[in-house]
Amino acid sequence: MTRQLKIGTRGSPLALVQATMTRDFLIRSGLVAEDAIETVIIKTSGDRIQDRSLADIGGKALFTKEIEEALDDGRIDMAVHSLKDLPAWMPEGLELAAVLPRADPRDALLSPVATSIDTLPRGACVGTSGPRRKAQLLNRRPDLTIVDFRGNVGTRLAKLAEGVVDATMLAVAGMARLGVEAEYHPIDPAEMLPAACQGAIGLEIRGNDDWARSLCDAINHPESFIAVTAERAFQAELDGSCRTPIAALATVSGGEVRLQGLVARPDGTAIIRVQEQAPPADAAWLGTEAGRRIKVDMPRDFFIAAELSAHG
Repeated sequence: MTRQLKIGTRGSPLALVQATMTRDFLIRSGLVAEDAIETVIIKTSGDRIQDRSLADIGGKALFTKEIEEALDDGRIDMAVHSLKDLPAWMPEGLELAAVLPRADPRDALLSPVATSIDTLPRGACVGTSGPRRKAQLLNRRPDLTIVDFRGNVGTRLAKLAEGVVDATMLAVAGMARLGVEAEYHPIDPAEMLPAACQGAIGLEIRGNDDWARSLCDAINHPESFIAVTAERAFQAELDGSCRTPIAALATVSGGEVRLQGLVARPDGTAIIRVQEQAPPADAAWLGTEAGRRIKVDMPRDFFIAAELSAHG
């Protein structure tokens, strides 16, 4: 009997699209039959709790905790994640085994009154739930009013259409995967550095499951894996949490991996940036070294300010 492959995922529209993409890659690999793949939907704490900020309820790990528990106890064989939601530190026995070809990592502005951050009216209200976006927005435009804006893509677009805010920000990759037809304006990373691993889909397995590993090896995209390895190492070195405004973007080109990273005060009053490059084989070292360099220049109150901001 052919072994059934159970893929675990959240039940959001975007998560289901990404699980289907993973399924299609696996089928095309020829190593697993279409009728041997089962998608298992797992509701996470992050999905259930929508009335509070992630920082207040435990951080972005709430989007992965229940899925990783199902992976660890054998209810599923492979977990599909929006990789930016997967904490840099993973439970013992689990590991990131593959990354699908990464989509556009940029953020995008959606607004009926502006086409860029700089053209937003003075004092405009921007809805975003992320400290990273908030800090970079306020650093560039301290006059803006930022309001917490959680929910999936459809929910945020509905709030924007209702006039709850003047603008919001979403990941370009998520909108493309969902086929969102709303007009949006991609933001240059020089103006808004993305979250680490934004646009990447990661596959997590049990470290001792050689069969699942062989499937992941067949569909892994090496350049994307190298880039996210650097970004996750940077995030881990800074002990990044949902409260800490951290951003990172790595690219692989010309035999080098180049990493841009930053950490900011939550109110946007200061940002420390770093740029490093290294051979692809040293991607993890590169991210760690970039994080160490930033910590040398980072006043202690950066993280203290993050904690104070999270607790009001």
